[in-house]
Amino acid sequence: MKPILPGATIGVLGSGQLGRMFAIAARRMGYRVHTLSPDSDTPTGQVADLEINASYHDLDRVAEFARGVDAVTFEFENVPAPTAETCARYVPVRPAGEVLHITQHRLREKSFLSGAGLPLTPFREVNSLDDLRRAIEELGYPAVLKAADFGYDGKGQVRIHSEADVDPAWNAIQAQSALEAFIDFDREVSVVAARNEDGAFVHYGAVENHHERHILDVTIAPARVRPGVAARAVEIARAVLEKLDVVGVLCVEFFVTKSGELLINELAPRPHNSGHFSFDACITSQFEQQLRAVCGLPLGSTEQLRPAVMVNLLGDLWQGGEPDWAAACACPNVKLHLYGKLEPRPGRKMGHLTAMAGDVETARGQALAARSALSKNA
Repeated sequence: MKPILPGATIGVLGSGQLGRMFAIAARRMGYRVHTLSPDSDTPTGQVADLEINASYHDLDRVAEFARGVDAVTFEFENVPAPTAETCARYVPVRPAGEVLHITQHRLREKSFLSGAGLPLTPFREVNSLDDLRRAIEELGYPAVLKAADFGYDGKGQVRIHSEADVDPAWNAIQAQSALEAFIDFDREVSVVAARNEDGAFVHYGAVENHHERHILDVTIAPARVRPGVAARAVEIARAVLEKLDVVGVLCVEFFVTKSGELLINELAPRPHNSGHFSFDACITSQFEQQLRAVCGLPLGSTEQLRPAVMVNLLGDLWQGGEPDWAAACACPNVKLHLYGKLEPRPGRKMGHLTAMAGDVETARGQALAARSALSKNA
């Protein structure tokens, strides 16, 4: 493919914070950005050249959007398949719509990974209460029932501890689902990686993730795992990108078992919350890498300049009033990122802080202290 050079226009389906940071990276390199979503005054729209407000199902508007750009990418994976197909009639769509189709549905994703011989959590397909009971017999307790569609940040998931939980779990989901064996893991890690059309591959190493209420709370980069575990995570991530033929950025989330085994939990075919540290700590951020891959440019260096820790800022911080931004900015090694979302709500990702230091423990302490300072004088 002939490279899409600076001055061109890149279309983003979706308009959240991932699109916002992508648009910042793209505009810094001289590209224009158009975004399409059903919402207005969005995180992406605030920094894009053009914000188009339309339903993803309005294929006439989608076609108009695609005709106005040179390539299309995604900032979230729940874009309907016909939307991606419509865009692909006019311009390159990266990652391809088939990647989106597989990764936006939990059972398609798990079936793909299983068929490719990649390590993942044991699972069974569930379409009814009877299916669930049979799956429980095979996998045992505890287990987790996860809706096949539209699951993120713990939504559409129910833990099953005993027989008494089976009926309530099905009543809570009542849709095609995956029952997964519960993994008593040591920790969670992820690998954000990029691949271009020529097959070149780069990665940001294994990073360590800690969640609160099923929402990512802290990312530690690099992960505090044995070198062999980190290397194996990158090896598996590369296999995922190659088998899916990804052109763009993809994140592989893993459980690390007590014995050091890696099991794939989920895939995200886009930049990822656990890769936000790269915006400040790496020569090339995950967002610039997405741009380079989408445009057919050589991939950039992922060298990490200093150990880093990212902490999320959720809407809960606003419950006592406007957070004390000056207090956080008083920490000289901490970078503040706010997403421009209009309404803070509990559990909603409103921004993040990244701290950089000589080691991850120091960076973690600085990041957590800066976040704590936000609410002291609110």
